[in-house]
Amino acid sequence: MVKLFVRASQIFYSRRPLTTMQKQILILTTTSDFLYKFELDNVKILQNMGYTVHYAANMNEPHYLSSKGLFEKLGIHAHHIPIARSPYLFHDNKKALYQLIDLIRINNIHAVHCHTPVGGLLGRLCGELLGKEAPVILYTAHGFHFYKGAPMYNHLVYYPVEKLLARNTDILIVINQEDYQNALKLPLKKGGRVYRIPGVGLNGRLFHPISGKQRALCRQRLGISPEECFLISVGELNENKNHRVILQALAKMQASSPEPLPIRYGICGDGFFRERIQQWIVELGLENMVTLYGFRCDIPEMLGGADAAVFPSKREGLGMAGLEALAMGIPLLASDNRGTREYMENGKNGFLYAYDDVDGFIQGIQKICALSAPERRKMANFCIASAKPFDREHANAAMRQIYADVSRRVEYKFRRIFSAQGQHPDGQLQPPQ
Repeated sequence: MVKLFVRASQIFYSRRPLTTMQKQILILTTTSDFLYKFELDNVKILQNMGYTVHYAANMNEPHYLSSKGLFEKLGIHAHHIPIARSPYLFHDNKKALYQLIDLIRINNIHAVHCHTPVGGLLGRLCGELLGKEAPVILYTAHGFHFYKGAPMYNHLVYYPVEKLLARNTDILIVINQEDYQNALKLPLKKGGRVYRIPGVGLNGRLFHPISGKQRALCRQRLGISPEECFLISVGELNENKNHRVILQALAKMQASSPEPLPIRYGICGDGFFRERIQQWIVELGLENMVTLYGFRCDIPEMLGGADAAVFPSKREGLGMAGLEALAMGIPLLASDNRGTREYMENGKNGFLYAYDDVDGFIQGIQKICALSAPERRKMANFCIASAKPFDREHANAAMRQIYADVSRRVEYKFRRIFSAQGQHPDGQLQPPQ
């Protein structure tokens, strides 16, 4: 598939030199909401370093959230491209690739920071197609698809593609130990480097412990009684988030109980699995126990009233939703994967189970609901402490170091341009180490 993109694109594009007046960087993702969710701090860092920031994504996705006005307010140049989440939507992504190449040339882009699998694919294909005039390419892998325990198909397909794309990657950024070890084995571009960062940065101003009075108000607003055990999941509604295992656990618990269970389960988020999840709720007879809250802008308040956050994903690169709950002192019922292993200690800040272990999650729900007040306080303190290493100050410090590396590469690669502008006299620029 990668070779098809390259062959098709080489027919349409001839190479010509880039010119510029100042440093330009493009952040490339699949959907418009990615910047708001994960990249605002990076934008500020780059702007403080003197970069003009461009952002390219499918501005029509997600359909339930509009980013109109945000980019202008932040001083970001937004560009719509028809990029699709699936790499198999060849027509859309081929069109997006052509537009990216034009975007890079017209706007004199010196560096491209790619995110999401398809964003990483197209951004690094641009590096292949532009050859010597290619910008500096950095890619943040928010979770390789060829993780330990992944289907054989993932290892046979995604690893060879990542290995091929690595040759056009100047900087590869990962967010967990397993991916870091795999990244070190990839054949990056000459002089390329791998960095590991503590995620995109936890916002401690939003996610922090609240008082007992505030907690009571949060529960009252949601109609949760003091006697009920309130569980909550936050995230996009898709197959990977694996809500079904919790629904099955609740249905099995209800079937073995002579009375209605004093448990409520709230699911926050939207996505293409919403209708399917609603159908499961009805089929399993959980209408009185499970609520689909949809997309919410008040997640801290939602989490504040919870007894536990439920995070049963089949895979996670790290899992900011889990860390946000921990930072508020809310224990996790989570699946055991490479992301949650970065911060979870079973029995201390929650409970870990295999993603398909229905009986295990039943045990976890029962343990959470049965915690005494002293046990809950002890677990809450451990939750808060376990989230601290992932605070945004640590992530931002790491990104400042990485972007400084990017600047050295940009200035060296385009040294003739910057020297001509008098920004860097000839002879002062050294190749990046």
